[in-house]
Amino acid sequence: MQADIQCEVMNSPVEQHPIDLDVCCFSSVNIHPEKSLLSVESGLPEIVGPGSRLSFAPLSMERIEEYSSLFSRCAEKASDYSFINIWGWSEERKYEWAFQDDLCWLRLTGGPQPVYWAPVGNWDRPDWAEVLARTVAPGTAFQRTPETLANLWQTQLQGRVVLEDQRSEWEYLYDYKTMVSLAGNKMHKKKNLLNQFKKLYDYTYAPICAKRIGLIRDMQQVWCEWRGCEESPGLVAENIAIARVLDQWENLPGILGGSLSVDDKTIAYTVAEDLGDGTVVIHFEKGLDSYKGVYQAINQIFLANTPGFQIVNREQDMGSPGIRQAKESYNPAGFLKKYTVRWLG
Repeated sequence: MQADIQCEVMNSPVEQHPIDLDVCCFSSVNIHPEKSLLSVESGLPEIVGPGSRLSFAPLSMERIEEYSSLFSRCAEKASDYSFINIWGWSEERKYEWAFQDDLCWLRLTGGPQPVYWAPVGNWDRPDWAEVLARTVAPGTAFQRTPETLANLWQTQLQGRVVLEDQRSEWEYLYDYKTMVSLAGNKMHKKKNLLNQFKKLYDYTYAPICAKRIGLIRDMQQVWCEWRGCEESPGLVAENIAIARVLDQWENLPGILGGSLSVDDKTIAYTVAEDLGDGTVVIHFEKGLDSYKGVYQAINQIFLANTPGFQIVNREQDMGSPGIRQAKESYNPAGFLKKYTVRWLG
């Protein structure tokens, strides 16, 4: 678990080590600027939905503790399924959930047809043949199913499920210590950029807390104006997701964040989450490009000031060749793989 972090400005942060994921032009959710995230997922094969035994309702803050408890029991915690993620993106994706059999069943209803995700909870407990047979119709496909559950279903339900790799949704996992203390010739350029940032700017770092939310909003607006968010459905959806997370900052479990300021102006921020298993996931990351090395700085300084983790989850590449190449080039320690699993009945 993370160390207790106070909401105090740090003019001289802890010793810093250069880091760069070379994704400075993208938020950590890796949106396609020309289209919404939902449009990417809606181009899937026809999906048959669960039967009438599930009663779906829109997401609400009232059941956050129940959902978070179920999520904590998952043997493999994908960033997609954290409450912070589904809450933030629910304006676009129109998530709905149904609580049954000590599981939470999720579906997205913002597209032309519902898209179903894997159930959330203790995957080892159910008799899956019995639960699926009485809960979902034959042909139902579950998108973004974490590998652990996909393998469990394949073992228990031999011949009754079909798996298809969703490589675009694999989440990139990096060793935390390596990310904080990168060294070697491969990172020479990144080191130089971070060092230049530190030499050029008299900056301050501070964890994000409720009293700084307004500053983050202001910087996000500046960033959006620079990127032309209004002309991009993907950036509009992301901007709304960020606003939803900031609105509920004090109510979202495990939420973390940090920001950099120069001359009392916020120039970069990270919104992250403690997944509770030694993993910190980066949900959103923004910087003002007019400050040289700003992304290298926020990447490294946030992690250096957020101790207690073993793994850094930088989320998926959404099938973008450029993002994939950038993320793979930094030698991930592993992947949280995901699959489409179709229940044949």
